[in-house]
Amino acid sequence: MAAPELGPGFRALWAANSVSTLGDGMVAAAAPLLVASVRDDPVLIGLAVFVQQLPWLLFSLPGGAVVDRLDKRRLVVAVDVARGLLTAVLALAVWSGHASIPVIYAVAFLLGTGETLAENAAAALVPAVVASGLLPRANARLHGSYFVLNKFAGRPAGASLFVLAAALPFGLDAASFLVSALLVAATRGIGDTGPRAAPGSGRPIRADITEGVRWLWGDPVIRMLAVALCLMNVTLTAGFSVMVLYARDRLGMSAVGYGFLLSASAVGGVAGALLAPRLQSWFRVPVLLRAGLVVETLTHVGLALSTTAWAACPVLVAFGVHSSVFAGVETTFRQRRVPEELRGRVQSVFMTFAMGGNVLGALTGGPLAGWRGVTAPFWCSAAAMAAVTALSWRPFGRNLAPGAARRPAAGPGAYSAPGA
Repeated sequence: MAAPELGPGFRALWAANSVSTLGDGMVAAAAPLLVASVRDDPVLIGLAVFVQQLPWLLFSLPGGAVVDRLDKRRLVVAVDVARGLLTAVLALAVWSGHASIPVIYAVAFLLGTGETLAENAAAALVPAVVASGLLPRANARLHGSYFVLNKFAGRPAGASLFVLAAALPFGLDAASFLVSALLVAATRGIGDTGPRAAPGSGRPIRADITEGVRWLWGDPVIRMLAVALCLMNVTLTAGFSVMVLYARDRLGMSAVGYGFLLSASAVGGVAGALLAPRLQSWFRVPVLLRAGLVVETLTHVGLALSTTAWAACPVLVAFGVHSSVFAGVETTFRQRRVPEELRGRVQSVFMTFAMGGNVLGALTGGPLAGWRGVTAPFWCSAAAMAAVTALSWRPFGRNLAPGAARRPAAGPGAYSAPGA
């Protein structure tokens, strides 16, 4: 019997996401190389990641409330056009030799600001156009595209294109944003995805934000996932924010080799995306979450001990498998649990925790590398992840069977008792 189709709405989102994630992958590899070519300073390289992630702390919560008030499809289109034009400005600055550190940081901050709206809106669109039973397949496809196009293809291509012409990967990323916007704008399968009843009617946006925060904090399972993911991202970004220096100084790799090193995790990510739906049918959620904690801890140990690319690559492949499976499990669980009218706001709160971890990690990676060398962030992250594993082990051992969305209680800012 043929598997049910995911539908035209999801296919439109998937195509648009695939185009833009390829461009993002190229810039993910090219941006650290650009900063290093302007100022070879590990602190400045780490701060570039911090500046791009900072808007998630500043604007994610109001962004989620805005997402729930507006038509999500139109919002994605508008933000992608703006990000495309902004990235084109950076490409022109690189081409003309005016890409100073302040210019790079300013563009990174504005792109991150747009991302808080676009990512929250896109994430809320998926469960709006995909049936609950098909969410594992849909999320596996999205995560698979991310690993294939962003990490496996985009990052080696971005590093290679940067060597060929520094402005080229940024120009192609600008084009990818515009193509993504056109794909979403031209597709009616997604339909009007604004809220059925505007959550902000007759009350300030602060009340909408409060409702989303209270809902998340009132659900012990989602709350623990948010806190754990925040701490995991602190440790992950601390090491990966100086990966360009780790590849060059520890592994002896060139700029092109650095791009291929980044693609190693994509190999595992693709395998993880293919396995994730099947694993979710074979194992309970607690088993998969606990296994992910262990693998992430060992990833940092493996990278700290590696002295060659041949040793580091298998570690990154294993990390890619874990990353894809873990993301699929927690995303599907959250999408099924959050009611439709709160998805933008709860997603924004969740992403504030997740991206807040990236911000803190970006602040620590550079100073640690400057203090004790490029392996210091990985050793510190391994110790921190051991603590996160111990902290999360018991809460993640609960029976986290996916159920119906937990409805908010009636009244502004109210929330229902946790259903877990």
